[in-house]
Amino acid sequence: MCGIVGYVGNKQAGPILMEGLAKLEYRGYDSAGVAVRDGEKEAEVVKTLGRLQNLIEKTDGGNALAGTCGIGHTRWATHGAPSRQNAHPHVSGNCTGSGSGKVESLVVGVHNGIIENYQELKAKMERHGYVFYSQTDTEVLIKLVDYYYKKYKVGPIDALAKTIVRVRGSYALAVMFKDIPGKIFVARKDSPMIIGKNEKETFLASDVPAILNHTRQVYYIGNLEMAELSAGQVTFYNLDGDTVEKEATTIEWDAEAAEKGGFEHFMMKEIYEQPRVTLDTLHKYIREEGNSYRVDLSEVGITDDDIRAFSQIYIAACGSAWHVGMQAQYVMEELTDLPVRVELASEFRYRKAKLTPGSLVIIVSQSGETADSLAALRMAKEKGLKTMAIVNVVGSSIAREADYCMYTLAGPEISVATTKAYSCQLICSYLLAVKFGQVRGTVTADDYKKYISELLSIPSKIEATLSDKERIQWFASKYANAHDIFFIGRGIDYAICLEGSLKIKEISYIHSEAYAAGELKHGTISLIEDGTLVIGVLTQQDLYEKTLSNMMECKSRGAYLMGLTAYGKYDVEDNVNFAVYVPRTDEHFIGVLAIVPLQLLGYYLSVSKGLDVDKPRNLAKSVTVE
Repeated sequence: MCGIVGYVGNKQAGPILMEGLAKLEYRGYDSAGVAVRDGEKEAEVVKTLGRLQNLIEKTDGGNALAGTCGIGHTRWATHGAPSRQNAHPHVSGNCTGSGSGKVESLVVGVHNGIIENYQELKAKMERHGYVFYSQTDTEVLIKLVDYYYKKYKVGPIDALAKTIVRVRGSYALAVMFKDIPGKIFVARKDSPMIIGKNEKETFLASDVPAILNHTRQVYYIGNLEMAELSAGQVTFYNLDGDTVEKEATTIEWDAEAAEKGGFEHFMMKEIYEQPRVTLDTLHKYIREEGNSYRVDLSEVGITDDDIRAFSQIYIAACGSAWHVGMQAQYVMEELTDLPVRVELASEFRYRKAKLTPGSLVIIVSQSGETADSLAALRMAKEKGLKTMAIVNVVGSSIAREADYCMYTLAGPEISVATTKAYSCQLICSYLLAVKFGQVRGTVTADDYKKYISELLSIPSKIEATLSDKERIQWFASKYANAHDIFFIGRGIDYAICLEGSLKIKEISYIHSEAYAAGELKHGTISLIEDGTLVIGVLTQQDLYEKTLSNMMECKSRGAYLMGLTAYGKYDVEDNVNFAVYVPRTDEHFIGVLAIVPLQLLGYYLSVSKGLDVDKPRNLAKSVTVE
């Protein structure tokens, strides 16, 4: 949610800020703004409502803004409705904040996150004569920096330190001071922030794609840390104001990976990248030894002794990552002797459960910055449990704080609706299940070889699944005006349904729900009427007939049936109106194939309705606030 960019160097800042904000559009936003300084002159602030294109047009792509130092922001409304007054950047002066132009304020800044005690701080500032023009917590934060800077006559770093010890919540904060030209000062707690530099320029952003065209050398600023940015230089500080040494991380993936590459939308590009990125992820953790293969988790940091010592597994995640956990639960419990419990991170962190000592808590997150998932990880560590991260972003907060870290190799995922990151997370969960089973003696040597062989076949089978896209496109055009869609399945198929349903609702805005098929008769079947689309997932042989029977109950009440199953189960066509097939593979792992037609269905439904596939309304790519 929200996006921050910053630049200080020897080039015009405006166009670079616009370029960076454009690369962060996937994060979700409702307004945008920039502040640019030209030497010792006042900062020029421009803010617009709606899409970034409005800001680009208003500033001639940033060219109308003179200066080589600036900050920019795309806002996703939390405190206060979307408006130019509430848009960032915010200033410490008593202006209206609704217009554009030179701003006579000591401090101007942008902020991602939530300041939980902003009302208390606002009341304090009002007692000291500050007047507020917006409804945001960010304006309070900027004015608080101004207050400490003036009152104690300290430097910017000390003013930031005094500020952040007074606030509760999360923040990625970037500010410029009127009397200190050519510098940006930042502070961070929980919300994502990276800093990159080359010889003559320094960059600030919420995520790597925003700066990758300019540098591959990236620094990750830690919690309760601050930094001073000037052209080609960055200095980090802790809360005491002491300098902190940091090593730069080199970003390996190419900037072109964040571009559409000839596809109409990022989502379709990312669907088509799944064969490659799942293969990359498999190759990261599978080693060839002679004529056989083995799963190697040495890079994760976990040992065989660690695996043997665990008494239970908890999986905590949000959204699609939680659906990964739901599927992983079935696979892990079958292949290991461990009980597995899947938790919504937002509930796990607040539910006062007695966690089993000796358990492993696995946190799944694409960004590695998901607020509830990060809080769940910290809670687990406080209770003395070991934690493992399955994340896509190197150096992210969850990756850094977990005891063990398993990276997916999905590369940058731009579309808000996850596809390739989800598939790579599933691959990681399968690898963990196979490895844990082998180490704990619940997977035989023959099955171990068979499972690895099956896993290595998945990328080519995903590619084969994509060849059915034209039939799915035709079907989507037929049902683009649907009001309700229901998914049903059992076991692993139910977990697949959860993600398939989410893909429909988040980008096509069609009401869609997923149910464990056995629950239909407990109320849900009353919603079935003539023409209601019911999608049954039927990949598990032992449950095939039961789920098909539940689908027939819907058909007898007027439902139109789509069945999703494996090659060879062609008898399904005797019962359903439309059938989709995926290649056969071991049923433990078929979910990573079965989701592909449902991703395509969601995509084509959205396209048929003329919607913004990559940036669906009200959603953000990385949910960094509660």
